[in-house]
Amino acid sequence: MKNRLTRRSLLALSAAGAVLALSACGGNVGGGSASAEFPSGPITLTVGQAPGGSTDLIARAAADGMADSLGVALPVVNKPGANGALATEEVAAMAPDGQNLVLLNASLITITPLAVSEEEAVSLDDLDVLMGLSQDDYVMVASTKSGLKNFDDIKNSDKKLSFGTTGVGTGSQLAQELILAQADVEGTTVPFDSGSPALTAVMGDQVQVSTVQLGEAKPQIDAGTVTPIVVFSAERNEFLPDVPTAIEAGYEVPVSQYRAIAAPKGLSDDAKQKLVASIKDAVATDAYKSFNEKNMLTPNEISGEEVTTEWNELAAKYKELTDEYSISLAGK
Repeated sequence: MKNRLTRRSLLALSAAGAVLALSACGGNVGGGSASAEFPSGPITLTVGQAPGGSTDLIARAAADGMADSLGVALPVVNKPGANGALATEEVAAMAPDGQNLVLLNASLITITPLAVSEEEAVSLDDLDVLMGLSQDDYVMVASTKSGLKNFDDIKNSDKKLSFGTTGVGTGSQLAQELILAQADVEGTTVPFDSGSPALTAVMGDQVQVSTVQLGEAKPQIDAGTVTPIVVFSAERNEFLPDVPTAIEAGYEVPVSQYRAIAAPKGLSDDAKQKLVASIKDAVATDAYKSFNEKNMLTPNEISGEEVTTEWNELAAKYKELTDEYSISLAGK
């Protein structure tokens, strides 16, 4: 834990220095006084992924509704790196005044710890999770040139197939490695750095199969340029009702991506109540509901306490499954 604590300590010291500097100059620092009314100014929502991806888009859709509810600006700031770990640890080290939030991917908490050292792993212990937002499902797709139509075709193929993932320590990698291990399928795993190149590779048959998020794959599925094989949600996805789940095919692989909004640990009751109310207001808007439908996101709007319980249970479940099937996500 030493390296992570040191990094957090440095971030906290930097934040404290900034507060002192602003105070010395007569600046108004949000949450710096117990009597200060929340919110005291713009609230920053940090995203640990690059602009334009599904996590970023979800953050911006939520921020728009929250800003209207709270009556203050709510800018989204992108700080990609380490699957969101850098941004999450930076926000966790800030003052718990409600003026800084982070958009969390469940995979950072439930899957990435299986691929990195204990010192690099991120937990929910330093955060107040406010509310869950949505579920984004993974789908396995095959190139049309491969001729693969279903998972039995993959299992019975007499060729050594290549399998693309969206990166090391992702839900894509975990879902695919689990189903291949349970089906005793051998092949070459090719990690890409996101869903777009993994999808492009399978479209061009550079890999015969890839597992990507549904929102990215659906346009190509509809266009007939890739063939859907299975989805990895616990139940069939409403946007691909004719595609079986991995569970239906006989494999224990319930893997989806979930997202939530969190703040540094120690929020006041007033700040927490107002933030949670603003998120509820945001997800209730027609604009946000249309956004979910357009991006094929399933609402998973549960409390912060339920998020914490659910994600910790998933982390334990994934650890159990990877141990059972001797799967390493570290790529070593």
